[in-house]
Amino acid sequence: MLNYIWLALVLLAVAIGGWNDRFKDVTEGALDGAKTAVTIALGLIGIMALWLGVMRLAEKAGIVQRIARGLRPIMRRLFPDVPPEHPAMGSMVMNMSANMLGLGNAATPLGLRAMRDLESLNPRPGVATNAMCTFLAINTSSVQLVPATAIAILAASGSTRPTAIVGTALLSTLCAASVAIISVKLLEKLPIFRISPSDHRTKIAQDFEKAEIKEEAGTSDPGDSSNIPLQEPAKRLSTFGFIALSALIVLFIALFIRMVAPTWFGIPVSPDVAAQNVFVRSVNALSILAIPFLLSFFPLYAAARGIKVYDEFVEGAKEGFGVILKIIPFLVTMLVAIGMFKGAGGIDLLSHLLSPILTPLQFPTDLLPLALMRPLSGSATLALLTDIVHRLGPDNIVSLTAATIYGSTETTFYVAAVYFGAVGIKQTRHAIPVGLLADLTGVIASVIICRAVL
Repeated sequence: MLNYIWLALVLLAVAIGGWNDRFKDVTEGALDGAKTAVTIALGLIGIMALWLGVMRLAEKAGIVQRIARGLRPIMRRLFPDVPPEHPAMGSMVMNMSANMLGLGNAATPLGLRAMRDLESLNPRPGVATNAMCTFLAINTSSVQLVPATAIAILAASGSTRPTAIVGTALLSTLCAASVAIISVKLLEKLPIFRISPSDHRTKIAQDFEKAEIKEEAGTSDPGDSSNIPLQEPAKRLSTFGFIALSALIVLFIALFIRMVAPTWFGIPVSPDVAAQNVFVRSVNALSILAIPFLLSFFPLYAAARGIKVYDEFVEGAKEGFGVILKIIPFLVTMLVAIGMFKGAGGIDLLSHLLSPILTPLQFPTDLLPLALMRPLSGSATLALLTDIVHRLGPDNIVSLTAATIYGSTETTFYVAAVYFGAVGIKQTRHAIPVGLLADLTGVIASVIICRAVL
């Protein structure tokens, strides 16, 4: 699928650029795309190393496995081809949680780790598995509790109700996520995308299932090759460790309450904060406190269970560099094609062609460039959103709808290039159509919901 999309973007860019006499812009778009790809990849190295180090501590201490075990019923339905105790389950749960809280810096490294774990179950390297496609679909339609960036744009422009889009964006992402999950499960059964059942069964998956059956039956043999532990057994939590962890949790609970209800502590409240309801304050507090909590809780918990936290963190961080190096060629390839298409004026042409069709449907024409750009480029979409807000006013319904679209959709091609590129996937099967369908659902739902609510 990506082969055809990439070739189409390049050829259309050349054709449109030649017709519009914009070959210079096409060339600059290609060069800018290549530079942007490398800049993004280099910027991810440190973040990737950080979160892979934290994830290694969480795995060694057994935290990831406990989380995955608690969500086993849901994850087993979404990812039936992944053994319930496999590390991929925990990585995917952590990624989804980070996405919901809007923690992009944490979500991407955790998602890349999850793709690498899923690749260990892949019997056909280079071809996306059903689990990978489902995981990408969930990422491109991830439910976000608070669209912080869109709210910040509205607030900075002087909106009197910047948080009005919290509910609309949440409903829109729920619609997009529902369509994404349903469509990814339906499309994987079509002959064009189907993989024969035998290709899903890998040696490691079978061994995990055998180990799980023996564990449940109480007949697990430590010397049996099919009994695969997820990590070396950690020591029990020490008394001192339990006290330290309890103190840390109490501290963060107190900080959370203070941020949600500052008046209880005699702290003056700004007008912007006072205008927010309890739900918005709670989610904002979670977004702020989540990363400091994880960065302190995981190492402390691992240390309390006898893990050499420094050594293990370094080992986990080493993996980040290799992952990023694999991403760069895929990212350069995709962003160059997108840059050429943008430079040629492809988005403007599509907007002009689609306007006569969408105008009778009462779809605001101002939103069309933003909706078309969203799957291609996050930074360009943000620029379009800012332009709409400044041009029409921050409290205009079209501006609020644009902000809702931004908060309820994703840059599908970027996500696909990064996640699949990290594990060398070239045949993406139905992942791209599902991601685009989720984006389309998010756009349509945003327009309908904003028109009905705002």
